Amino acid sequence: MTQPSQTPAADENSLIAERRAKLAALRASGAVAFPNDFMRADYAGDLQAEFADKEAWPAEKLEALDRRVAIAGRLVAKRVMGKASFAHVQDMSGRIQLYLQGADLGEAYEAFKGWDVGDIVAVQGGLTRTRTGELSVKAGSLRLMTKSLRPLPDKFHGLADVEQRYRMRYVDLIVNPEAREVFVQRSRIVSAMRQWLDDRRFLEVETPMMHYIPGGATARPFVTHHNALDLDLYLRVAPELYLKRLVVGGLERVYEINRNFRNEGVSTRHNPEFTMLELYEAYATYHEVMDLTEGLIRETALRVRDTTHLSWEGMEIDLGPAFRRWSMTDAVLEHNPDIRREELRDLEAMRGHCRRLGIKFKDGYGWGKLLLEIFEKTVEHTLVQPTFITDHPVEVSPLARASDRDPELTDRFELFIGGREIANGFSELNDPEDQKARFLAQVAAKEGGDDEAMHYDADYIRALEYGMAPTGGLGIGIDRLVMLITDSASIRDVLLFPYMRPES
Repeated sequence: MTQPSQTPAADENSLIAERRAKLAALRASGAVAFPNDFMRADYAGDLQAEFADKEAWPAEKLEALDRRVAIAGRLVAKRVMGKASFAHVQDMSGRIQLYLQGADLGEAYEAFKGWDVGDIVAVQGGLTRTRTGELSVKAGSLRLMTKSLRPLPDKFHGLADVEQRYRMRYVDLIVNPEAREVFVQRSRIVSAMRQWLDDRRFLEVETPMMHYIPGGATARPFVTHHNALDLDLYLRVAPELYLKRLVVGGLERVYEINRNFRNEGVSTRHNPEFTMLELYEAYATYHEVMDLTEGLIRETALRVRDTTHLSWEGMEIDLGPAFRRWSMTDAVLEHNPDIRREELRDLEAMRGHCRRLGIKFKDGYGWGKLLLEIFEKTVEHTLVQPTFITDHPVEVSPLARASDRDPELTDRFELFIGGREIANGFSELNDPEDQKARFLAQVAAKEGGDDEAMHYDADYIRALEYGMAPTGGLGIGIDRLVMLITDSASIRDVLLFPYMRPES
């Protein structure tokens, strides 16, 4: 990793003092220090795209066009050369060069000489092209719009300290174009997913973020308190139970792009708050939901990257071919030849295999939970190409419908790409009596020490008693999908403001 340029604190303080003195002088002159009356009409990137052909748009033709532009942005480079100078301005669309002449700008040119990289400026003028072929705005007027009081990081190193990049994302976005591009692509990914679903008659909805009972996922919640009601509430761990209430109410295709909060560890894959797409479709089985998941992810990659061939942390991944569908039991058996099929539901045998593999477990774990632990230890990391792992045990799937073929398994899948879980879906359990029994089993697990077990939700049982159509459900981790499509190694790279410990 490139080491950051370390500017001594005393030097930085001196630079800040100089800039504050310039601002004070500006105020003393009677000028408006932070004006807000400039109307931008053009963007740097649009102009670069429109006049990209150097042969078609030489300097003579640009100047004859007499196109007057008005741009504004941050001064990211300047080179003073006496009677003429050059500078680069950056806005949300890109950068463009300014060509400045003292004869054209008069006092504004003299003022420009004292401006600093980081200042925000406004320019009006015509277009030209320099001898090196660079498109430039030949300034006819120039104004300082915002005085920057802190120096930007060294231009050769940028903001290279990873923790500082996350902590000061506003600076990271200024100096690292790669970071800006990740978040532009993130926005496009979410937009593409919305469009894909809207085109298929899904309705976007909003559900509560503060719950009386945490539900919809096995996770440890954050607790908050409502002062007026003197009531403890839980930040949403998942919107699932509210969305399925809407299916009961007749909204048969619903989705929500939602922020969830889970009081768990922080890692390159986990953040205490994260974004998911969750959807439900009446009269769809988990097979149709797998088809939907595959189509949605493939189409999103095509719309954003114009390809299904992706590289993620050195792994070459192709979203084009049909995604593999593989049962959890078959995957565990293939990767663990020492385990026999007849042992999979033998509790003592599975405990023995866990001990042999160095997997810790609690006394209350059944064979289903032990099977999941062995899968996560020995199989998950090998699933580089898109793979649906199907038929999860009932024990680890409290909201999924039991399989008609085997009542100890569920009609559930998880999608793995690059060795990481990207999506989770299943045929929803719509039998209120079965759901009640599973909630009670979760309550027993919680009383036995499982902090992530679900609570009993009486109102949700009541909703199911009114009748919910057979339904398929899906959750896709937006952050992990963005990591995949943008080739980002850490979840912090795709969150504008990831969780950080407070500065000491």
